[in-house]
Amino acid sequence: MATKDEGSDSMRMFGAVSKALRAAAGVSQEALGEHVGYSKSLVQGVESGTRMPSQRYVELADPFLNANGTLLSAAAHLSRQRFPSWFEDFVSVEKTARSLWTYCTNVLHGLVQTEEYADAVLSAYCPALEEDEIAERLQARLERQSLLTRKPICDLSIITEESVLLRPLGGKSVQKRQLEHLLKLAELRHVSIQVMPLMYESHAGFDGPLTLLETPEHRWLGYAEGQNRGFMFDDPEEVSALHQRYSMIRSQALTPRDSRVLIEKLVGEL
Repeated sequence: MATKDEGSDSMRMFGAVSKALRAAAGVSQEALGEHVGYSKSLVQGVESGTRMPSQRYVELADPFLNANGTLLSAAAHLSRQRFPSWFEDFVSVEKTARSLWTYCTNVLHGLVQTEEYADAVLSAYCPALEEDEIAERLQARLERQSLLTRKPICDLSIITEESVLLRPLGGKSVQKRQLEHLLKLAELRHVSIQVMPLMYESHAGFDGPLTLLETPEHRWLGYAEGQNRGFMFDDPEEVSALHQRYSMIRSQALTPRDSRVLIEKLVGEL
């Protein structure tokens, strides 16, 4: 069964072609659905471009709609949107960032995730993603990490809750390799990694994760993410508030050196 997608241009184009062929053949959505094993709502999803058709759908629908290979040819160009629609704008700005500061509360930031760790994060998504969709999103996430090595360099500041490091996401072996990866990244001159210890009774980060990004024009943007949505904003007052909050969180967290000692300790315990 297909799962709901954000809808890429190729999916919308396939859906429009499929709908036109169905109408020309005088076939109802119910009849097509019955033939390919889809409900009417799933056929509607395919035709609107929000559902990725299965290979079986394409192979059965093409002759049923007298498409003469049109759907089969169109399906060869199908691809999902690589990022959620609400994240696309941020990713486009992230590519050219001069500085990126982020505070993580649940999982590590995508820029510093190992492939195994990222795969475990995506595999835990609910509602569950299709295997090929996980693969596509994983590849897109790993490609974003070119920001770490590109020139001109991007100054990266990562502050993470200790609880994020303690969670054996993907298993202890994946957890260990992820921690070791953080230690390697911390050796880079333009990367700062700090940990907010669990033992601290209080700190300024209780409002949740946040990201600040500096553009090539030295303009600062804020980004915050919640359930199924992310928001990027440039209002000076809102961005200033995030700057104050991040600065306080940074001052309250362990220093980069002490954070490294803690991470090394965690690695040694695995």
